[in-house]
This record gives sequence, structure tokens and C-alpha cells, in this order.
Amino acid sequence: MTDKIVHTAIVTGGSRGIGQAIATRLAADGFAVVVNFTHNAAKAQETVATIEAAGGKAIAVQADVGQPDEVATLFRAAKDAFGRIDVVVNSAGVMPMASISEGSLADFDKVIATNLRGAFLVLAQAAAHVEDGGRIIALSTSVIAKSFPAYGPYIASKAGVEGLVHVLANELRGRRITVNAVAPGPVGTDLFLEGKTPEQIQHIAQLAPLERLGTPDDIASAVAFLAGPDGGWINSQVLRANGGFA
Repeated sequence: MTDKIVHTAIVTGGSRGIGQAIATRLAADGFAVVVNFTHNAAKAQETVATIEAAGGKAIAVQADVGQPDEVATLFRAAKDAFGRIDVVVNSAGVMPMASISEGSLADFDKVIATNLRGAFLVLAQAAAHVEDGGRIIALSTSVIAKSFPAYGPYIASKAGVEGLVHVLANELRGRRITVNAVAPGPVGTDLFLEGKTPEQIQHIAQLAPLERLGTPDDIASAVAFLAGPDGGWINSQVLRANGGFA
């Protein structure tokens, strides 16, 4: 009698917000989950505890996605713990508001280091280690279509992520690995709410025809579809999960 294969998912930025919802949803779908975090170990352990309480398997692994040695360590830890990697979801990201001006260069560099350099490093490790037939999913943003003031660095980083997704899908030809992006609209997370007035939040919530902010679970459902068996014919695409926002 052979042991049942345990399929494994890595979720970067899995300690809170959208990443946390993705981690718990994939665990509910039967994946052993590696919950990556950068600083907040307590929140990552909360995610792990939630998964384990529901009968799932999970570990938390600290790694800064912008640092190649740490990303490599994350993937080694996943293989050491569970023996294989089947799904990689790059959800880690930052979103400071900054105008396109010389004074915003530090904010620009910070966003690029995490959102774009981090995506490049995570996708590179995923390409090397995901099992044939696996899934690679990066988080983008639907605000690309809106070009709001002060979103320049963030939009630039996520536009780059979408470009990487299309290229990697072609580079992995022959391995049956799909590479896609999910581009959320406004979602009521700490990352989104930070620095906004209640009036600004209400205005943004009304922009989509569904007239509400998204929830982390809305985005987790889209990711779970791409990660599961029903998403196997979708490749090199950007799924804009935004309620009609853009």
C-alpha cells in the first residue's frame, strides 16, 4: 500500500489579508500549505493554527521575497517539509501611495524591490521546483486600468508582474505548468485601507457595478480555481477579479 501523495502549495505573504485567505482556502482544498511571511511571525502562526484546527497541514517560513537567498531557503523548506511543490502563489506585496516625482524615488524602489523583484525571484524558484503539471499564480492589480494619481510605482510594479507571467508561461512549454495572474480590484484589507479616509473608501467601493469592496475570500476563490483541476486549460492569462471595477 502506497501513501497518498500530499500536494503542496507555497503562498508568499500568507500571514494576513488576501494571502492568508488564499492559504486557508488552498488548505481546505487539500493542499499542504507553506505560509510565507516577512516580519509578522505571530500572524503567520495564526494562519497555520487555523489550517491545522480544520484538519489541514501547514508550516510557516520566514523569507523576504526580495532576497534571493531567502527565497531559495523558502523553497527548500517546502520540499524538506512536504517532499514536493505543486502550486506557488506569489501574494506578497506593498502599496505605498507616491506621486511620480523625484521625491518619491525611495517609495518607488521599495515597491519594485518587493512587488517586481520579489515576483521575479519567486517565479524563478517556482519554475525550477514546481512539479510538472503544477500551477504558478502571481497577484497583480486591476488598478492598472484606472491610472489613479499616486499609484504610479504600484501600477508599474504590477504591470511588470503581468509581463513576467506571460513570458514564464512560454518558458515552461512542455511541462504542463500553467502560469497566470489574478488581478484583484479594491479589497478591504489593511494594505488597501491604510491612509484612506472613510469617504475615499466609500467612493472607491461604489466604482464597481457590484458597489462593494472585494473580500479576501473573493480573491482566494479565483486563485483556488486556477490552482485546481478545473483551471488546467487556462494559461498565460490575467483573471481580473474585481466586481466589474475595470
